[in-house]
Amino acid sequence: MTAEAALSTPPLASGPGGPEALRPLLATVLDALAAGAAERGGPLPAGGPDAVTARVAAALGEPLPDTGDPGALHDIVRALAAGAADPADPLCAAHLHCPPLAVATAADLAASALNPSLDSWDQAPAASALEAAVTRALARTAGLADALVTTGGTESNHLALLLAREAHGSDLRLVCCAGAHHSLPRAAWLLGLPAPVILPAPRGTLDPAALAEALTALPGPLLVAATAGTTDAGLIDPLPEIAALCAAHGARLHIDAAYGGGLLFSDRHRDRLAGLDAAHTVTLDLHKLGWQPAAAGLLAVARPEELATLHQRADYLNAADDTAAGLPDLLGRSPRTTRRPDILKIAVTLRTLGRDGLGALVDQVCARAREFAALIAEHPGFELYDRPVISTVLFRPAAAADDTVAAVRRGLLHEGRAVLGRARLDGRLWLKATFLNPRSRPDDLARLLELVEGSTPG
Repeated sequence: MTAEAALSTPPLASGPGGPEALRPLLATVLDALAAGAAERGGPLPAGGPDAVTARVAAALGEPLPDTGDPGALHDIVRALAAGAADPADPLCAAHLHCPPLAVATAADLAASALNPSLDSWDQAPAASALEAAVTRALARTAGLADALVTTGGTESNHLALLLAREAHGSDLRLVCCAGAHHSLPRAAWLLGLPAPVILPAPRGTLDPAALAEALTALPGPLLVAATAGTTDAGLIDPLPEIAALCAAHGARLHIDAAYGGGLLFSDRHRDRLAGLDAAHTVTLDLHKLGWQPAAAGLLAVARPEELATLHQRADYLNAADDTAAGLPDLLGRSPRTTRRPDILKIAVTLRTLGRDGLGALVDQVCARAREFAALIAEHPGFELYDRPVISTVLFRPAAAADDTVAAVRRGLLHEGRAVLGRARLDGRLWLKATFLNPRSRPDDLARLLELVEGSTPG
């Protein structure tokens, strides 16, 4: 390359000049994030979808212009920040969408700059070693043997059903309850399994009596999927009873702990996951109660030998003679090929905070949920669904129709004042507040309730 061509080539994020090339760009990004947040002025941009789309279009201009614009980084990041739903705002409490820790986000920058790909050892020597050590440690924390890194609960649940099908045959039938995550029946469909058996979920959890009846009546093989932290209400199925029933009937057990798995870090709350170690597979998500930038999912497995079903041979990635010579074979660690090192941010977080530090964050958000539930229970204008099990609270204006509940939520969203979710349980629509922000304070909780009260007609 000529000197002239080198000067005209955009700087790279890695290599000898990478850090210095990134430094001014990071300053630009940070300035744009601050400017966008100030422009937004709350948990959500006001004006609804049309207003946000117009602002993004104005900042973006022509998406692929003939001539580049050096100000694009600032302009587009600012527009994204101004139009974001900010999970770090205490009034943004709708979903299992956490504010990421600064240290995890900084580690994620390093992963992007170095850009290793975990499909062959020669593309990711250190990252592959890091992943092997950290995934096994996290699996042992859950009482299992090994874990794969995934993009989240949907991929983890899909993999769990795939491993079960390969171990037990294509006539394997999924048994779950109406409160299970939607990705489970969808995975059964994608994998060509028989139609799932969906059991009733009184008060949102799997009924052991109904499960016992189903396991007695249904021919095998069967895969029971239990949930530790439902998406709608944060409920935990009776895991010890379910595990005992599966053992007695020879059924395989998968536990979707994408939400509740974070309780493992807390000495105060981990007992709620009793029975987790009886599962064949467990879904975990650290971009929920782990405060990681998405994605940070895992599938823990009790029998690592079952992972052999994922093995593929591609000579350019894992030639047999390379493997025999000691180069690790990574293709059996995921159904994906190109794969970024999401384990880096997880590893940095675990080492920086330790179990105690993460457990303290879990305890804080669970405490906020209990405090918010207490405010609702004491308020005559509201109805509480139940005491929170993890950090989700369901509530609704007393005597309001479902249409009113839905309209209150949408009104707050349109005005950019608060972000609440929705859940339908026991035939009624509820507002959902999910507390994943450890910096939320009691006055934030009171403010959230005031906003809902002020938006409710009558």
